[in-house]
Amino acid sequence: MTRKKVKLAFITNDSARKATFKKRKKGLMKKVSELSTLCGIDACAIFYSPYENQPEVWPNTMGAQRVLAEFKRMPEMEQSKKMVNQESFIRQRIAKASEQLKKQSKENREKEMTEVMYQCLAEKWLQNLNLGDLNDLGWVVDQNLKEINKRIEAFRKGTSTSSSFAAVSQAAAPPLVEQKPVVELGLEGMQRTQT
Repeated sequence: MTRKKVKLAFITNDSARKATFKKRKKGLMKKVSELSTLCGIDACAIFYSPYENQPEVWPNTMGAQRVLAEFKRMPEMEQSKKMVNQESFIRQRIAKASEQLKKQSKENREKEMTEVMYQCLAEKWLQNLNLGDLNDLGWVVDQNLKEINKRIEAFRKGTSTSSSFAAVSQAAAPPLVEQKPVVELGLEGMQRTQT
């Protein structure tokens, strides 16, 4: 059974904050112990607390010193291979969030233009659309036409092998002419029009 997501915020109540710290510290110590036992690796944990003068060390001070000495003997490149400080961690998170935002903006713009396309098919006129919107609409229509043509070709290939009737109907059908796209901007062009 999974826990609900914890809201990461400073706990203003002193007694609740202290109780939460003790509970989390105990949980972390248990996890470090399990990691060390189950995976057969040397591990240590050092907890600095505003409630105590001395840091608390797991498994003990000598064990922690041994693990730290072993860590310092490693080459510097290997030591810092997976290390992250606060600044670089936040920078990575911001970059990831901005990529997700760009991707979502592209998807939203494409869905918006698809909706406009369906409104046009329902005989509603194009109103309040600027040149950028029309270009994006042309791109979406072109993408849909390409998808339709692919499906038709796949259907023809699939049915032509199934029976001679399909071969006759395929011969009677007019050849499929691929239409040239009105505007080939792609979704990058869609983003340009928004800014």
